[in-house]
Amino acid sequence: MPRPQRCRRVCSEPQFLCFSPGGVEQPEENVLTVDEYEVIRLVDYEKKSHEQCAAAMEISRTTVTEIYEKARYKIAECLVQGKQLSINGGNYQICPGQRSCFGKPCRKERILSEKGEHTMRIAVTYENGEIFQHFGHTKEFKVYDIEDGEILSSRVVDSEGFGHGALAEFLFNNGIDVLICGGIGGGAQTALRSAGIKLYAGVSGSADDAVQSLLDGKLNYNPNVMCNHHNHEEGHNCGSHSCGNQGCH
Repeated sequence: MPRPQRCRRVCSEPQFLCFSPGGVEQPEENVLTVDEYEVIRLVDYEKKSHEQCAAAMEISRTTVTEIYEKARYKIAECLVQGKQLSINGGNYQICPGQRSCFGKPCRKERILSEKGEHTMRIAVTYENGEIFQHFGHTKEFKVYDIEDGEILSSRVVDSEGFGHGALAEFLFNNGIDVLICGGIGGGAQTALRSAGIKLYAGVSGSADDAVQSLLDGKLNYNPNVMCNHHNHEEGHNCGSHSCGNQGCH
């Protein structure tokens, strides 16, 4: 009987789940597992050695090499043969924090220590005091630190040019626990869930009032909201790829 695979540790779910060649109708699909994606991310993007990657994922160096070679071949097939690359599945678990990564405190632990163990941090898509209605094009967030149901402080932060699904990583890196927004696409919602950020969408009006309403348990929001703006680039369609939707396009 083969020995069961050891569960591979990954930092977080990938934000973008599908890449498709232009001009190819119904391309054949190659599936890159999440643990294969993580090896590519660490080795090729983060420029870590195979030994460092193995330590981060809690697997052997030999296993890293096997995963890496398999993943690189899948990517090469997609580039050469015009296949669609999807990222899904695999034998993995999401990092819970509470450890060191590459000689530094884990990113999740570092964020927790910076904001305080008992502090909840709420972000609101923000424009001129109001809740900005198109999450993927948010230029500013108003961020509130909460303790014991009271607002300790608030500040406005620039999104630094991030957009759509990448905003989830920006919010995670700023220690956000809760997001209040207007319209938001399905892909961005998935990215927020992967980052552990609770979403209250479909909200409008004053940002300050919305946060207070949330603390009072009276916030009106729509858990099934989807972005429905259509005033962006020519051909931009919220039903297919806008607002962080991760479907192929």
